[in-house]
Amino acid sequence: QVQLVESGGGLVQAGGSLRLSCAASGRTFNKYATMGWFRQAPGKEREFAAAFMWSSGSTYYADSVKGRFTISGDNAKHTVFLQMNSLKPEDTAVYYCAAANNAPRVAVSRYYDYWGQGTQVTVSS
Repeated sequence: QVQLVESGGGLVQAGGSLRLSCAASGRTFNKYATMGWFRQAPGKEREFAAAFMWSSGSTYYADSVKGRFTISGDNAKHTVFLQMNSLKPEDTAVYYCAAANNAPRVAVSRYYDYWGQGTQVTVSS
C-alpha cells in the first residue's frame, strides 16, 4: 500500500506562485513508477496537469499549464513537487497527487493506482 500526502495549496492572486508537494510512503516504487498531478475544478471532470517518471526524470505537461508549471522529484525523499507560476483564476481547483506502477498513457487517470486526498488551490482575479 502507498500513501500520498499533498501540501502547499492555498489562496493566491492571479500572477502569483505556489509550490505543491506530494510525499509518498509505503511500499517501494519500481523504477518505472510515474507520479502525476491532476486537478478538478467545481463542476468539471478531473484533468491531467503534469507527470514525472522516477526512472528517467522525464516530465509531461498538459497544454494548459505548459510553460507555467514545473514538476520535479526528490528520489531520496520520495517527494514530488509541482511549482506553479503565473497562476490564473482558471487554475483554481483541487489538486491531486497520484502514483502509478505502470502508466502507458500518463495523462489518463485510470492508470494510476494510488491517490492523495487533494489540496485546494484558489487563484483570485
